[in-house]
Amino acid sequence: MTIAIVLGIVVVALVLFSIDTIPIEVSALAVVCLLALTGVLSPAQAFEGFSNDTVIFIFTLLAMTQGLASTGVVQLVGQRLAFFARFGHQTFVLAMMVTVATFSSVISNTVTTAAFLPVAIGAAHRAKVPKSKVLLPLAYASMLGGMVFLYGTSTNLVMSAALERSGLRAIGVAELAPVGLPVAVIGILVVVLLGPLLLPSREGKGGAEEWTLRDYLTEAVLPEGSRYIGKPLAEITEGLGLRVIGLVRGGRAVSAVPTQLLHGDERLFVEGTREDILRLKDLRGIEIRPDLRLADEAQEDKDTALVEATLPPGSPLVGRSLREALFVERYGLVVLALHRHPSLQRVTKLQLLGRIFGERRMSDLALAVGDVLLLRGPREKVSELSDGLSLMVLGGHDYQPPRYGKALLAVVLFLGALGAGSLSMVPLSVAGLTGMLAMIATGCVDARSAFRVDWRVVLLIGSMMALGLAMEVSGAGRFLGQWVAGLGDFGGPRMVLVVLMLLTMLLSAPMSNQAAALVVLPVALNAAAQLGVDARPFAMGVTLAASCSFITPLEPSCVLVYGPGHYRFTDFFRLGTPLTALLVVVLTWMVPWVWPFDAKGPAARASVDGGAKADLFQHPRFVLQHPLQPLAHAGVIAPGRSDGEAEEEGLVAVLGLGQLAVEAGEGRVREPLGEQ
Repeated sequence: MTIAIVLGIVVVALVLFSIDTIPIEVSALAVVCLLALTGVLSPAQAFEGFSNDTVIFIFTLLAMTQGLASTGVVQLVGQRLAFFARFGHQTFVLAMMVTVATFSSVISNTVTTAAFLPVAIGAAHRAKVPKSKVLLPLAYASMLGGMVFLYGTSTNLVMSAALERSGLRAIGVAELAPVGLPVAVIGILVVVLLGPLLLPSREGKGGAEEWTLRDYLTEAVLPEGSRYIGKPLAEITEGLGLRVIGLVRGGRAVSAVPTQLLHGDERLFVEGTREDILRLKDLRGIEIRPDLRLADEAQEDKDTALVEATLPPGSPLVGRSLREALFVERYGLVVLALHRHPSLQRVTKLQLLGRIFGERRMSDLALAVGDVLLLRGPREKVSELSDGLSLMVLGGHDYQPPRYGKALLAVVLFLGALGAGSLSMVPLSVAGLTGMLAMIATGCVDARSAFRVDWRVVLLIGSMMALGLAMEVSGAGRFLGQWVAGLGDFGGPRMVLVVLMLLTMLLSAPMSNQAAALVVLPVALNAAAQLGVDARPFAMGVTLAASCSFITPLEPSCVLVYGPGHYRFTDFFRLGTPLTALLVVVLTWMVPWVWPFDAKGPAARASVDGGAKADLFQHPRFVLQHPLQPLAHAGVIAPGRSDGEAEEEGLVAVLGLGQLAVEAGEGRVREPLGEQ
């Protein structure tokens, strides 16, 4: 009866996760509630997942990745990526995917995708390549990179904790790499080769998301001591991916060719997207013209916002320049750049290259109806602006200038926290919490940004751990495991591995990667016991398969690019199907090679002795006088130990039907101590 209840709750979970109108975290909490109300789990068991060390570590890991983003670590790398756009579409996609996968191997997939999204959009725009050819490879690269190391995705961490709770050895930091790295390389090559053929050439037809691609015009100068003085203009136009449409030196126009050497007294007229202008503002060695910035630099430290505002008909600003309107003094906002309708943008460029040369500046350009200003300043000033008739706010987003001076410190703290946890110097949760607090204390990230994590992930993981536990204690996992193990009669353990991986991929579409893996894991462990093979290849196959949701856009990384790339559901199916099919073949071959089905090595089952965990299988001859003898061949109990001989000390094995204690030095195995 309990098995039927749990399987019914699994079906309910699948239905709830498939309904877009119900938030996924609400559905996950509903599952926890059902498990407690039906008596499958006690309240303590139902909420046990939320206090799990791994859940706490995942939260701190997400917070620390915010620190890496706040200090501009990813942005600095992204600036160099734009350089590859000049070598063609495929070269840029290859460079981007390799870079993104590298970051994603240690940083959250979602954070990596979000950080590189504006870089990819800007590079595609400059290279005149449709975004639809670039953004899906970006999402796939973040997913592939997450398969390499333990910290690459929360799914790996969750599965490691679930394995340890089941008595198996936790996943090592680099244990997945022998399979994950080749899979990532193969996946990247497949996308680079097939992407141009299978991805659509589709651009947007306007809409809110297109505002980020407007071409803005701004004026910049090289401050004293700039690193670009004495270097060719190509250092800015190609190295930073910016477009310089005009160069003025001493009141005279100078040819803006890439080989033009910069003297330091030039005025540069720059054209670019909103993200380009923001990047320009935060770069060292080049500044937006002082009269286009707030006079009070103390404003830089205040709570700021970034908005786009347009001049409506009847605005008192029409026909007046920013200087004439005393814009900075009246509104207290930074004018970072100006956008004019594409039909007038060419005329505006000619004005900048002609009439404005000499002593006139961009701030002297007369404003027109429909002009869009990129503004930055205190939030209260933005609120006041939205109440007036001079400008109409189009939209905005929170913006904090990167703390580039803290970039190295953030990297050191991040790697230090991961290293301390990996080497078991301190528990993972303590290491992560220490790293997060250190980033806040040193100013790498402010507290508000650190706690601005995706709490849905935390709630989902904690809830699904309860469902995984219910699968174990109810026997539902064993029931399904027996059914899946029956497939071994047709194709052996390898056939079962394929079925388990496909089941995980199928469930990850409506549920989530973590939820699917936690549901399938008990099935995999029990199938291994039924077949009499080592359970680890099944567990590792499920873990890796959970990161292969390439066919649908429901993976968080895919959701991020779905709108900006103007994709359709069929686009993911078109490229994701051959990619998934090939990776299943690769995993089917490589997983048993790295983790053999008949492994006799150190062990997969852990024991508890005085609160300290140790590997039970360090003794290669250990067997039990117990009806669960088949488990000796499943990698749960190492075979070969003669009856009545147990010389290892302090070993305790917790099995599904009872607890067996091996007393130190007595050389015998006791009878089961009772049902668990």
